Amino acid sequence: MNITFTEFLIYVAVMAGVTYLLRLLPMLFLKKKITNIFIRSVLYYVPYAVLTVMTIPAIFFATPHLLTSIAALMTAIILAYIGKSLLIVATGSAVSVFIFELIFMLI
Repeated sequence: MNITFTEFLIYVAVMAGVTYLLRLLPMLFLKKKITNIFIRSVLYYVPYAVLTVMTIPAIFFATPHLLTSIAALMTAIILAYIGKSLLIVATGSAVSVFIFELIFMLI
């Protein structure tokens, strides 16, 4: 699946807009401080959930082999879980894709 630069910019704008609106709307409609812990935690995690839902499908179509995509995702999850920085997680995932693609070329 190849996307054009214009499509990429549209995707980024939609993600930014959704994230911004989800944080803006409660401030517009609720004038007093939210004291309910459940609602506060939902509002805190919604942007992360939305970005995840928009990103995960793209991971599986970014490479020609499904196993390569799964390896990159698992690498990212493991590195993020042990507390590595975003740069290390992204680099580790890219390296795992490179290695698995080399393996598939040799097979």
